[in-house]
Amino acid sequence: MVDVDLEKFFDRVDHDILIDRLRKKVPDPGVIRLVRAYLNAGVADGDTVVKRSRGAPQGGPLSPLLANLLLDEVDKELERRGHAFCRYADDCNVYVRSTRAGERVMVLLRRLYGRLHLTVNEAKSAVASVFGRKFLGYAFWAAPGGVVKRRVADKAIKAFKNHIRDLTPRVTGRSLRAVTERLRSFIPGWKAYFRLAQTPRVWRELDEWMRHRLRAIQLKQWKRGRTIFRELTAMGAKPEVAQRVAGNSRCWWRNSGMLLNSVLTIKWADQLGMPRLA
Repeated sequence: MVDVDLEKFFDRVDHDILIDRLRKKVPDPGVIRLVRAYLNAGVADGDTVVKRSRGAPQGGPLSPLLANLLLDEVDKELERRGHAFCRYADDCNVYVRSTRAGERVMVLLRRLYGRLHLTVNEAKSAVASVFGRKFLGYAFWAAPGGVVKRRVADKAIKAFKNHIRDLTPRVTGRSLRAVTERLRSFIPGWKAYFRLAQTPRVWRELDEWMRHRLRAIQLKQWKRGRTIFRELTAMGAKPEVAQRVAGNSRCWWRNSGMLLNSVLTIKWADQLGMPRLA
């Protein structure tokens, strides 16, 4: 694959080139004036406003559309040459059959982007195997039989876990239902974004990990061994199971697996409103 990233793309968009491409697509003087004003709007730096002659506001609602407009001719050239590719704003992956073909495509892209006064970020760009690279949070893996499938990139999973940790601290005054409510505001959107991933086992493991955290919070809230024993037996746990869990009352994480799974089950998490990935 040819993995291309543009250096400081939104900071280096050439206004004249962009307006010229826009005028060809939308020959409306009113629209042109509005977009020109949007691009020329100054940037606040403390009490002063710094004027700019190039660049588009990163994070602005119009900027991704303008990026597509500016880079459309690059897409068209790749299509004309029959290349398989995927682009989002300034990030682009082109899929080729060999390293040599990839190097030719990289030379082509440098030339096409150069016409737009844009520079390829050589440190982040490469001609490499699709395995080990990521794109928009996705990566590839080789399934049995040599079938190539999509997965969530390791960095995205790490970021997911870190965010879940932030949403589910063990030291909290919130009820478990309040904790799961916070998860419901995040997990469905994350799941929808990564719905193209073909890794059901990873979803199941993440579900198990999140339920493990929820059980650890529950034990932390019960805190004392006597309380843990009372609450677990009230939930139908066998006395010997409740006794063993209560006996390790301070080992929150280790104690939240094994025997506790038979009491604080998947059904228990579902009743609390815990969202699932799988």
